[in-house]
Amino acid sequence: MFVAAGLSENVTSHAAVSSYVIVGLVLVATWAITRWGHRAVDRVVERRGTDSERRQRINTLWIVIRRVTLVALWILGLLMVLSVWSISIAPLLAVGTIVGLALGFGAQSLVKDLIAGFFILVENQFSIGDVVEIAGTSGTVQDIQLRVTVLRDLNGKAHYVPNGSIVVATNYTQDFATAVIDIGVSYDTDVDFAMSTILDEAEAMQADDEWQESILETPQLLGVDELADSAVVIRILLRVVPEQRWAVRREFLRRVKIRLDAAGIEIPFPHRTLVMKGGESAPGS
Repeated sequence: MFVAAGLSENVTSHAAVSSYVIVGLVLVATWAITRWGHRAVDRVVERRGTDSERRQRINTLWIVIRRVTLVALWILGLLMVLSVWSISIAPLLAVGTIVGLALGFGAQSLVKDLIAGFFILVENQFSIGDVVEIAGTSGTVQDIQLRVTVLRDLNGKAHYVPNGSIVVATNYTQDFATAVIDIGVSYDTDVDFAMSTILDEAEAMQADDEWQESILETPQLLGVDELADSAVVIRILLRVVPEQRWAVRREFLRRVKIRLDAAGIEIPFPHRTLVMKGGESAPGS
């Protein structure tokens, strides 16, 4: 009896030590994957001279791979601990099979989200840091998970978009961006003079040391785009660095307003003419 008790205590002690060792190894592996994996990814990126866009894609893929690896690691550790304590994992596997079947029939949207998230990452539709419009929501991509994509809009609101609901993804910051700027001038203005003034200001902005790296190509003046109710609309295109699209647009609008004022070119505002009874007319606004 005492021998059996001693053997039982030895087995229990051995199982406890083995459990501690397994948990310790899992913790060490988690720390190594989290700390050294990211450094390894950075070294690969630096050696290949990867641009910022590809760097974002690699970092996004690494985040997803790290999460999946850590989940698999902890599940494996749990199963090993159960095996050490002689706890049969067959019921767990059976339950897992049943749960898998239930998910297959009852969670089709979840499976759809996971598959869509996988292809988003593989096809590089967008990466963390990109400004996108998906499922009718615009914002900066904060996180890409296999099930959801997290967007942060200008108001600071976080939007969680299921990947399966993304039918069309519009990426505003991939490769390059084009600032499309429409400027209205009055009908009394010499249109050719107005166009040359706008183009000259755009070229002057491109030559500015502060903005020359943001504007990638020579500004393209398309000409008169519309004869609106109260203005002649002139359109100009600026091909810019993706992240600078809105900054370039705001600065150019400021500059062109000052330039047109100095040149005496009027930027009109909508107005109406009221026709009074008796044939008289009076201006209105």
